[in-house]
Amino acid sequence: MVRDGKMDVHLDVCHDGYVGRMDVIEGPSGRRCRSDEDKARIVAESLMAGVRVADVARRHGLTRWQVYDWRRRVRDGRLAQPERIVPSPAFAALVVDEGPQRPAPAAGIEIVVGDIVIRAAPGVDDGHLARVIRAVRAAT
Repeated sequence: MVRDGKMDVHLDVCHDGYVGRMDVIEGPSGRRCRSDEDKARIVAESLMAGVRVADVARRHGLTRWQVYDWRRRVRDGRLAQPERIVPSPAFAALVVDEGPQRPAPAAGIEIVVGDIVIRAAPGVDDGHLARVIRAVRAAT
């Protein structure tokens, strides 16, 4: 060991020209290079309703912050999301109630006299309706 004269501390360094053992690791560095298409597909999956970003990230071997960063890039337009990756709409199941069936109510009538609309329910007395129409015409 060598004593540093400036700071008076021991340095665990050899100055004899010998570096020591050095391991050279070949092959992939462990970092994955994902294509923009893969990133867009993962972003689209994370944007689906009811999906947690952490679950999507874990499924793809990512951190959630990477997914959030890619989402921000899509929002800013720096990462284009292919149109074919847009999630398809979900459909709800149709349930038919077999309860008692009632006939639909008969439609009433609307009579327009000037700016006034007269709505009459089905089965109204014809004489009464005629008197109302005459009264409205006389008032306008």
